[in-house]
Order: sequence, then structure tokens, then C-alpha cells
Amino acid sequence: MHRQDLPPPPVPQRLREMLAEYPGHIVRLQQALDRFASIPSAGVGPFDQVIWTLEGLLETFFHEASEDLEKAQASGDTERISAAKTTLDIMSRAFWKHVWIGDEALYEYIQKYKDVLQ
Repeated sequence: MHRQDLPPPPVPQRLREMLAEYPGHIVRLQQALDRFASIPSAGVGPFDQVIWTLEGLLETFFHEASEDLEKAQASGDTERISAAKTTLDIMSRAFWKHVWIGDEALYEYIQKYKDVLQ
């Protein structure tokens, strides 16, 4: 089997649950995982690589939410501010890998395909 033949790795279930109201974010996570599966990274183990892939995008989500809150505060719209604060809180929690790193499906994927992913 070659890297291009691998099925896509799963977005961790806990992240799917946390981001259920943000389906676009789940799509972006899946796209990042798809890229992870298709592009080798010399010298980096697959588990570290997938963790860094997710962490990087989750950090992006956090920064996007922070920017949205700043814009909402500048607008003075209390409903928009409240929604932005909620989003920032969710992205802040999702950003911490201890929330999702224990996902068995992702770990099993790495173990099953580790020879192809290295």
C-alpha cells in the first residue's frame, strides 16, 4: 500500500463533538488530516506529525475566534459579542490537546498504517 491509497484519518470524536456547531471547522480539520496522510514528513514520526497538524489548525481556529471577538467588541453589538465569546471559549478548549489526544480511532489509524506513514 502507498500513502496515496490510505483512507483518510478520522477527526477525533471529542473534537467532532466540541465543534458540532462549527461544521466548517470539522471540514477543515478533515482536510488537514487528509493532507497529513498524503504527504510524508521526513524525520517526524506519524503520531507527532498528526498531533502537530491538528494543533496547528486548532491554534488557527483560536486566533480566528479572537479576531472575531475583537471585531464584535468594536461593533458594540451585544449579541454578536456574546456569540463571539462563546465561540472563543469553545476554540480555547478545543485547542488544548489533552481534550482530544486520547482518541482511540486516531491512534488505531496511526498504528494500522504506521509502516506506510513513515
